Amino acid sequence: MAHITIFNELEASGPLKQLYDAALSRAGCVANIIKVTSRDAATAHASINFYVSLMKKENALSKPRKEMLAAVVSNINDCYY
Repeated sequence: MAHITIFNELEASGPLKQLYDAALSRAGCVANIIKVTSRDAATAHASINFYVSLMKKENALSKPRKEMLAAVVSNINDCYY
């Protein structure tokens, strides 16, 4: 099994701390998908921007379809949704 070293909330500083603080205020926790990219704050920020653009903004997919796709992908990846 692969292992990725991550920064937890207490270790974060600078731009990563800002990213973690925003996640904490938004969701009450820092999602593992954000922590996985924590070695590079710019990559983590770009990943979050992509997610927000795809899942939270108006686009060609309806909200139910977005949720269905998220649930299916999470299931395929054996992730808790």
